[in-house]
Amino acid sequence: MAKTESGAKRELIAVQNRKARHDYEVMGRYETGIVLRGTEVKSLRAGRANLKDSFALVERGEIFLHNVHIAQYERGSNFNHDPERVRKLLLHRSEIRRLTGRTQQQGLTLVPLKIYFKRGRAKVELALVRGKKQFDKRQALAQRQADRDVDRALKERHR
Repeated sequence: MAKTESGAKRELIAVQNRKARHDYEVMGRYETGIVLRGTEVKSLRAGRANLKDSFALVERGEIFLHNVHIAQYERGSNFNHDPERVRKLLLHRSEIRRLTGRTQQQGLTLVPLKIYFKRGRAKVELALVRGKKQFDKRQALAQRQADRDVDRALKERHR
């Protein structure tokens, strides 16, 4: 695994959920492990996954990831995995309890932001989110455009 200039190890991002940052306000992030089968890992390494409309639920004291599509491995045999199966996430019990309370009482949702490989293990960046209203989305887009205009003006000024 290659190191960056700061000496930190890089992670190989398999798939990202870019739409989630637009649709939701991120309240907190958690790094979780994920239980996968062999053909799922191979498909993820090839980048053949989709996090659109995916979410996580706490069920019986465990967290499960729903609606994640990991395409079947091309060279897999009849033992290939189901692309839409529910996958278990690995968190400490105290973190699961904390997330259970926040999702039930405060009306927050768990959404995966990205799936990546760290030291050869598949990880999920899980976010505790609150849905944005339409005007919040427009406001965020306007702010981003204003920031771009300011950066562009500063760049032109320094030429």
